[in-house]
Amino acid sequence: MKIQVVIVGAGACGLTAALAARDAAAEVLVLERDASPSGSTALSSGFIPAAGTRYQRADGIDDSPDVFAADVQRKNHGEADPRIVEAVTRGIGPTLEWLDDAHGLHFDVLKGFTYPGHSALRMHALPERTGEALMAALLRACAEIDILTSARVTDVGPERVCFERPDGKSEEVEYEALVLACSGFGGNKEMVGRYLPDVSSALYFGHVGNQGDAVRWGGALGAQVADMTAYQGHGSVAMPHGILITWALMTEGGIQVNARGERFSNEHLGYSEQCLPVLEQPGRIAWCIYDQRLHELGLTFPDYREAQAAGAVRAAPDLPHLEKTLAQCERFAEGKERDAFGRDFTTKPKLVPPYYGVKVTGALFHTQGGLVVDEAARVLPLSNVFAGGGAARGVSGAHVWGYLSGNGLLSAVALGRIAGTSAAKLA
Repeated sequence: MKIQVVIVGAGACGLTAALAARDAAAEVLVLERDASPSGSTALSSGFIPAAGTRYQRADGIDDSPDVFAADVQRKNHGEADPRIVEAVTRGIGPTLEWLDDAHGLHFDVLKGFTYPGHSALRMHALPERTGEALMAALLRACAEIDILTSARVTDVGPERVCFERPDGKSEEVEYEALVLACSGFGGNKEMVGRYLPDVSSALYFGHVGNQGDAVRWGGALGAQVADMTAYQGHGSVAMPHGILITWALMTEGGIQVNARGERFSNEHLGYSEQCLPVLEQPGRIAWCIYDQRLHELGLTFPDYREAQAAGAVRAAPDLPHLEKTLAQCERFAEGKERDAFGRDFTTKPKLVPPYYGVKVTGALFHTQGGLVVDEAARVLPLSNVFAGGGAARGVSGAHVWGYLSGNGLLSAVALGRIAGTSAAKLA
């Protein structure tokens, strides 16, 4: 076979790239290793940050790509490539509106709370509020695009891709432009141990297919990589149920305590970096503690409802020093004392009985380092290979604390469209 644009990976990045390339009149083939496309996208919340969108304007939200870019760079302490930050923060809004107008993905703005590090309400989602729904919608939009599933890519050359079918048969396809959208290396224990030793023994809450293939193939072709020590963690995965507990419980007033019922960090810094303090607690677990108001907020999220149905949400949790900790937090909220961890409790309503709790652990979600790309999503210094999402260097800098909520899907969807358009133009 010889196809103009070949895309490896059928997650949010690959499918967005496929739609963009097809809309630009290119012939497209998507190669997906799994029998049914899902990837990291299906495991995510499905929330995509964007600024200056018509959805925000309809809700009276004042925001802009420049403010968004400043938030991204503030979170990563200026470590990310400013050209890529500008490209994705300016490109994501028009991309969501294009997905809506041309392909039937109807977004709106998630209201009620602002995620840590964001200066405005800018999380966009489909009505179902899940990553699975986002994947399903993208797959419906790609109904007329050739997606070859159960096609495990084994080798990538400068002009062709080799892949293996379930029966062991090998095939190959020639390309004019290639898009690598096969995510990062979170599922590769050797690479995680080498680049991310602080979470090498933590729960991996990502797709097992994230084996670092794009980095390996790109390196063989002479590509550059950067920020391989960056990743998105999360400090709130219910144990032993393995269900993500929304961080909105923390941003809107909840606290995290260890098994002794004592706080150990500032919960408002961000859910990514919170994975490390949680893993440092006895038994590598913590408890999310909150009240009826936040319990009702949690029930607006599908994952939280799933956690409640599974028995992860407990009423009146009994921990040794919890009562003393809650009394101290009440004094913080009243301005009578200052939190030693630096959190300002006066900005949210204080917690009141009845209380709820969920036992959680810290987890690795996905990696943020990868192939270095330019503003056209072209892998440097190659001429006809493009990348996005977890396969490409993200906008989180080189550390776990550089991850701003939504950076993963931001890079996947924005760079996906840029990569697909650029690949079609080259072809």
